[in-house]
Amino acid sequence: MADLRNELASLKIDRATSRPARWRGVAAVLVAAALVAGAYFAWKARDAFNVVEVDTTRPAVAGAAEGPRRVPILNAAGYVVARKKAVVSAKIQGRLSELVVEEGSRVREGDVIARLESAEYEAQLERAKAALQRAEAELEENRRQLHLSEALLKDGVVSTDDTDAARSRLRVGEAAMRQAQADIGVFEAYLQNTYIRAPFTGVVIKKMAEVGESVAPIPPGVNVSTSSGAIVAMADFDTLEAEVDVTESNLSKLSDRQPAEIAVDALPDRRFPAVLRQIIPSADRTKATVLVKVSFLERDDLIRPEMSARATFFRDDKPPPAATEAGATPRITVPRTAIATREGRSIVFEVSRGKAMARAVVVGDALGEEIIVKEGLGGTEEIVKQPPDELRDGQAVRIKS
Repeated sequence: MADLRNELASLKIDRATSRPARWRGVAAVLVAAALVAGAYFAWKARDAFNVVEVDTTRPAVAGAAEGPRRVPILNAAGYVVARKKAVVSAKIQGRLSELVVEEGSRVREGDVIARLESAEYEAQLERAKAALQRAEAELEENRRQLHLSEALLKDGVVSTDDTDAARSRLRVGEAAMRQAQADIGVFEAYLQNTYIRAPFTGVVIKKMAEVGESVAPIPPGVNVSTSSGAIVAMADFDTLEAEVDVTESNLSKLSDRQPAEIAVDALPDRRFPAVLRQIIPSADRTKATVLVKVSFLERDDLIRPEMSARATFFRDDKPPPAATEAGATPRITVPRTAIATREGRSIVFEVSRGKAMARAVVVGDALGEEIIVKEGLGGTEEIVKQPPDELRDGQAVRIKS
């Protein structure tokens, strides 16, 4: 009996030691399940936290029965310049006493830009005026002496020689008076030359002297960037144009008044209509190029001289006969920058419900900064204008305001 009780006691479960081990197993299972669920939701929500900000646009849809279309035939780079520009200097040498303009100041033709010290010229003018008064007084006295000598000659009191001498003194006095008047004109001109005036209506683009500096007339042909004496540089912004270099081999593609458009780096999203104004009749042998001047037909106030510019020249092509038939497929174009390449395919990213969805497209000819999309778009989609390299299909995006 005692052995039986011992055997039954050995089979009894010790609940105090088994309960913690069981709960540890349950906790391990729960933690593993939580980690798996967290990883799943993190994977599903990763795009919500990795939002890409993009610009969007819509395709341009052109009617099929259109007239001639402009096809780009040549691109050339250069700079924006003002056709009417000048470096303003003084007509006489002197010290600058006043400068009333700064860079960016707008002036009208004849406005005073600066003034030189003028005390010396004012004194010389007063001296010339005094000399004129003296010459006038002497002339009046000589005239009186001549009248008196002529009266005495009739009475035989004086000789003819004395009368002739009186006439000579009168002519000398008249000449002295005219000289005094001319001196006044000279010193008045000198005094006016101390005022430096705008030669035309325009904008001051560079200040080249300060008050207290000595300035002088600049002779033709001197490099004003390395010489002293200039006061300001001016330009007429109404005459801004682009000067571009065209290679000699492409010169035959251009003609007078050829349509063009100008792009400047300062305004990368805009294109300005233009026209070819002049082809310089001389080439640059060092670069094998010819300088071509292109005039703006429209211009933004932000365009400034010496900005980098690119000119695109066009020719007018007639559409093919099939394109003019009724029911022809409209032409859809998008910006070149909207076309991305992924795994060797051309795609665009359509923005739909806050996500960028990749759409394969078939592209055709380029039209300036646009490109024709033959297949893949209907013309009403909202697409990413310039997709970044890291953008992928289905990624969350936010449209820039």
